[in-house]
Amino acid sequence: MAQTATPAPAPPSGPAAPEGQRDFSAYNAQQAVDTRPCASCGGQLEFHIGDQNLTCPHCGHAQDIVHAEGASVEENSWKSLQMNMMSGRAMSHAEGEKEIICQNCGGHTTFVGTMTATRCPYCATPVQRTDIHEAPDRLNVDGVLPFVVTDDSAEDIVKTWINKRWFAPTEFKKYSTAGSFESVYAAYFTYDAQATTDYRGQRGTRHTRTVGSGDNKRTETYTVWRNVSGRVFNSFDDITILANTGFTPKYVDKLDPWPTQQLQPYNPDYIAGHLCRTYDREVQDCYSDARQIMDYQIDSTIRSDIGGAEQRIDQKQTHLSNVTYKHVLLPIWLLTVIYDGQPWQVFINGATGEIHGERPWSKVKIIATIVAVILLIVVAIVLKNLLSD
Repeated sequence: MAQTATPAPAPPSGPAAPEGQRDFSAYNAQQAVDTRPCASCGGQLEFHIGDQNLTCPHCGHAQDIVHAEGASVEENSWKSLQMNMMSGRAMSHAEGEKEIICQNCGGHTTFVGTMTATRCPYCATPVQRTDIHEAPDRLNVDGVLPFVVTDDSAEDIVKTWINKRWFAPTEFKKYSTAGSFESVYAAYFTYDAQATTDYRGQRGTRHTRTVGSGDNKRTETYTVWRNVSGRVFNSFDDITILANTGFTPKYVDKLDPWPTQQLQPYNPDYIAGHLCRTYDREVQDCYSDARQIMDYQIDSTIRSDIGGAEQRIDQKQTHLSNVTYKHVLLPIWLLTVIYDGQPWQVFINGATGEIHGERPWSKVKIIATIVAVILLIVVAIVLKNLLSD
């Protein structure tokens, strides 16, 4: 996210702002900026993870998060989406830049790409833009999984994880001063489906037999194959696929499973005070990834159905029904440390505390350990020789 320090214009005339604040409400409305002023002191409310409500960090005033009557997390029809796309409706990309004015200090912040929530770089006031999540040519957010892992808990988790990386460089272990540790809502798509698969394959049964004679007599194992066919059923619920780029996939994917049963209907109040991104990857691209996961599980089910010691799948035909999807925001604590000119990322599941990440290796520590081991071996040999004499 790029940031600029362009001076803000004078605020428009209107009702007086709370003491210590300037009134940028007119600008906020024009620029689709979402604000949550504190009714007590005029500061900005933030989503408090521990209390699961909106709290003012300045005066402590709190208020509950209220959902619209009847609001729920709904599944969307994949078939309807495909029909809309065939009819010519295009989904737009979140590209370019958008500059907004902070409602607290008047400083300018520039949103780039898919970032939709951040903090003012001058006064740390939470800033959200609403024109992407609510854009008519983009998929709406259906649900959000609120953060459960608090700031203190996340710091303890990452500290324990890093301290166990003995051969990590000292500079990397100083992540509190050398890195960025942020709470981020990442964009995901989830997919549901019912699968019916007809297959043809072979079941392998192992047998033993005695071959040879005399000194060459021995027992060998061989496999007898028999043709089999059948039908299997799979039910897929909330296969989660990351829709953002810029994260290290092999680590962030390990944050699964997500407790999607705890999803809440989308409400921007949950985002207040945290970073947030909309999707970079389209729902069709993520569906391809979901199909790979489905195919892997279907193959596993077929092999189980075939039975025997070994299995071969010669042919299969899968019919999917009741395919649905959701666009959801899932919570991630993201540690990024720049070491040796390269970013290293560590991810914490903000709902479960699961942690995975990458780390650099200290050549100095590795070499020092090898030298120490060699010295110990040499000392042990010398002492053994001395004692034997």
